[in-house]
Amino acid sequence: MIAVIRITGDVDLSKDIRETFNRLKLRRKYSCIVLNPNKEQEGMIEKIKNFVAFGDIKDETLKKLKEKRGKKDNPGFFRLHPPIGGIKTKMHFPKGVLGNHGNKINELIERML
Repeated sequence: MIAVIRITGDVDLSKDIRETFNRLKLRRKYSCIVLNPNKEQEGMIEKIKNFVAFGDIKDETLKKLKEKRGKKDNPGFFRLHPPIGGIKTKMHFPKGVLGNHGNKINELIERML
């Protein structure tokens, strides 16, 4: 399972990137989806990797996410708070927050609950 969190807003995005966000239902800043990606979704994540944080989510983190922020009508979609302690939104991981975090995405999600 992969968690994808949108970090950037809508200003100065190209039409293709905006369309990819819409198809993944990441329409607002700090929205999160959890999915088992197929080939098409992996391509979409690769396309928007400079605007999102993503990585492998643990089962216990997913359980906390569902308890605190989950809704019954859309089980894989979550709205999160800005992270406690702040983030560097202009730089890539490990100095900033953008890009592939691997297992470190769990720490970011904990800060955003």
